[in-house]
This record gives sequence, C-alpha cells and structure tokens, in this order.
Amino acid sequence: MAIKSLVRKNEYRDSVVLMRISKELEGLEGVKKASVMMGTDNNKQMLKDAGLFTDEARGAGPNDLIIAVDAASEALASQALSKVDGLLAVKEEEKGEVVYKTLGSALSAMPDANLVVISTPGEFAAREAMRGLNAGKHVMIFSDAVPFEEEIELKETALDKKLLLLGPEAGTSIIGGVGLGFANAVKRGPIGVVGAAGTGIQEITRLIDGESGITHALGVGGRDLSQKVGGLGTLGALRFLAADRETKVIVIVAKAPATSVAEKVLKAAKETRKPVVACLLGAPKTLVTRHGATYAATLGDAAAKAIALAQNKKPKEVTFAAPQKQIEAIVEREAGNFAEGQKYIRGLFSGGTLCTEAMLILQELVGDIYSNVPLKPRLKLPSANKSKRHTCVDMGTEEFTRGTPHPMIFFKPRCERLLREAKDWDVAVVLLDVVLGYGANLDPAGELVGAIAEAKKIMKKSNGHLSIVASVCGTASDPQRLEAQKKKLEDAGVVVMPSNAEAARMAALIATKGKVWGKLK
Repeated sequence: MAIKSLVRKNEYRDSVVLMRISKELEGLEGVKKASVMMGTDNNKQMLKDAGLFTDEARGAGPNDLIIAVDAASEALASQALSKVDGLLAVKEEEKGEVVYKTLGSALSAMPDANLVVISTPGEFAAREAMRGLNAGKHVMIFSDAVPFEEEIELKETALDKKLLLLGPEAGTSIIGGVGLGFANAVKRGPIGVVGAAGTGIQEITRLIDGESGITHALGVGGRDLSQKVGGLGTLGALRFLAADRETKVIVIVAKAPATSVAEKVLKAAKETRKPVVACLLGAPKTLVTRHGATYAATLGDAAAKAIALAQNKKPKEVTFAAPQKQIEAIVEREAGNFAEGQKYIRGLFSGGTLCTEAMLILQELVGDIYSNVPLKPRLKLPSANKSKRHTCVDMGTEEFTRGTPHPMIFFKPRCERLLREAKDWDVAVVLLDVVLGYGANLDPAGELVGAIAEAKKIMKKSNGHLSIVASVCGTASDPQRLEAQKKKLEDAGVVVMPSNAEAARMAALIATKGKVWGKLK
C-alpha cells in the first residue's frame, strides 16, 4: 500500500467535477482509494477518516486543491497522480448547447422566456436577479450566501412588480410540471405548495403524487420566514397560487417560523379563499388552526390532508401504513439481535427538513436529540463530526458542503460517517434518508449498500447488530427507478419505510425494543 498526495495552491474547481475525477482515479489499475477535493477543514477530516491524510494535505488551505491516492505500489500511486492534469483539463461541454455569456444576451435571444434561474456565486446573484426582475421576469435564485439586505430588497421589488422571487437557497421548485433544482417527477394536479424547505417540498409532493398531483411547488428559500425577511417570498408565492385557477388547495411547509411571521403568512393564506394545509414543523397547532388552516404535524400528514381536501374527503390519522403486527415483527427481528448496551439512534440526513422532522418525532419518543441543527440550543453538538447519545446530523449544511457536492449527489462523506457510527458499541440504529429525483445521484442506493454491508460487519464483530432504517423520497417516474432503489436497500438488510416520519418512528421502536409503542397510540 502506498499513499501519495499533491496540493495545488489557489486552484479552485467545482465540487461536482472533483467528485467525478475522484471516481475516475479510483477506477485506475491498482488504486484502492482516491480523493480530489478542496482543502477545507471538513474535507481534511474526511481524508483522515479515509486514511488518505498526508503531511502535504495538512498544510493545504480552503482555496487549495488536494489530490490523494492510496494504491498498491508507489509506482501505481505516482501513475495515478500523473493522470490528474489531463482530467482537470477536460472541459465538459454539452453538444448542441447554446451558452450565453450574460443574462442580457440570453434575454435578447429568448424574449418570450418568463423565468430566470440564477446559480452564480452569492456575491453576484442579487445583481443578476434584479436585472431579471427589471426585465419583467420571475426569478429563482438557487445560489446561497446572498446578504439578507439584498434578499429583502429583491423580494420587495418582486412584490411591487407582482413577480415571483424564489430563493435565495431555493433548492427545489416545480413550475408548470417542470422541476428546478432538486425535484421529483410528479403528476400535475390541483395542489400547490409553498415551501421554505427543499426536501420538505420533495417529501410532500412525492407523497401527493400517489393519489393526486401538483400545479406548482414554489421554494422561497430557507431564510424567507425568518424575522428579518418576514415571509416576503411566501407572500408573493401565495399571491401567485391564489391567482392560479388550477390550484384548488394550498400547502405551506417550513420549519417553525417566528410567531409574528407565521401570523402574517397564515393571514395571507386565509385571504386566498382556498383550503390551506400548514405544516410548520414544531409550531403549535393552535397557531395554525386559529387562522382557519388545516394543521399538519408531519410532512406525510400534510400530503394526506391536502389530498383529502382536494378530493372533498376527511383524512384518516395513521401512524404506520402497515398493520401493527407487521411492524412488531420487524421490531422483534431487528432488536432481538442487539448486544447488551446498544440503545442509541444516529440519523445521517442529506435533507435538512427531513432531519428536523425526524428530530421532532424522536424527541417525543426517546428524549433529547443532539444535532448540528438542534431543536434546542443546549443540544448543539460540540463538533458536527462527532455524535453524542441520540444524534441526527444534517449533512447538507455549509460546514459539510463547503468544497464538496451536496450529499444528495456525493455519498462518500455519509458512507464514511456510517462506518464511524458502526464503531460505537452503544449505537443500535442508523436512520437514513435517500432522496431521488432530478439533480440527485443517479444510483443513491448503489452508493450506500457497500458501506451498509461493511458497517453491519463492523458491529457484528463486536457481537452486536446494527439496524439500519431508511425512507426513499422518490416517485415511480424518477430517473433512479424507485422500486429498484428500495430493493437494493432491502437486499442489503435495510428496513425501508414509506415515509421519513414512519422511518423515524420505526427507528425509535427498534432502539427501545418496542417500549415506546404506548406513545405512538
């Protein structure tokens, strides 16, 4: 075994490109592992976990490029490193694609276009978005790191011009059946969604897809319902859906906002004169119901109630889709193999809203949940890279994604974290979300199953059993093929549940050996 590395000073490259180069290097003869990434602190930790950390890498800064390989010999390691220049020089160009250098030239070439999508670095995003609004176009900002002041100015301008301003950090939207950013393939139908939560939108829309469909799903950005922004984007999106004749029911989804902002948004929702379902994760029920909206405690609950309203039916309150006896059999099978002392749950999430929903459910069943995005300040992890007791980690936050692709695309960090969790003797259950759809990895289950098998082996060597519970956020029309993804996971010994909420409940039942059944009834 030979581990060698190179560091390129001040050589920034797109994280998705670096991920692809890493895979190409790992495909070379004699190469066991390879990583090409920027020298951020989190990436250095990943290199340490992978056994690829070297003295050269130690001195790299966040703007430096690290190339590290583990090969069967010094010669093969050097040979792999010699391929890097050629791989970095390759430009990926879509044949036949027309590239416009400025927004102005694009608008001149396509004057009838009515939506501009901005995905530039945050420092330039607001300027380009304002140009789009001034040209009379709706705007979606995929970019993050846009200052609050600029976000507010853009949203106030959009409201004045009666245009949509989605974002910043609008990771998911579906407009007229077309998915933008990360989005699942869902049927058209009578339900419109407004969300300050990307994977929240995905979970609700894909669950609706089974029995109904979506007119538009409008992602307003994770900061929109903050006290500073005051829900300006949500107000614009509600106005848009109110005017849309095809939208019969509206769903609002977000993590619990400030009460004053929630009041303003729910009042505006009532003024649409359309049935509204509000899923404000963690907010009290009375806050929602006193404005005439239908309360939903979970994302699955929101989908079910929206479908029922669209069909003029009353939704049933259910904890699990499967019969209790079937759930009990799974719990007995999984928990019956635990060693003495196995009790903790570790959630490793690619979706921030899915992580929050799971924590809200778990805290009612097993108690405090530590996190890098905690429900309470006292439950903040000292280090996001190290779990504590019951832990749920959102691996899509900036501390994890700086210099690497989003975890819906790049699975190496989550796979390595899974192996670390398996080495904790008191861990009983690992809880995962697997997100499908456009923009996501084309074979997420395939990326995970190797690490799942290895993690189970690690725990078995300690005479224990590692139970892995997951939900797959996808539809039958997604490019990854939902049933094929579920089968890969199930074949690897994963307990696959129909929703994120059901997966969290199942994780709690297994970890406690069924002792929390009473809290679920």
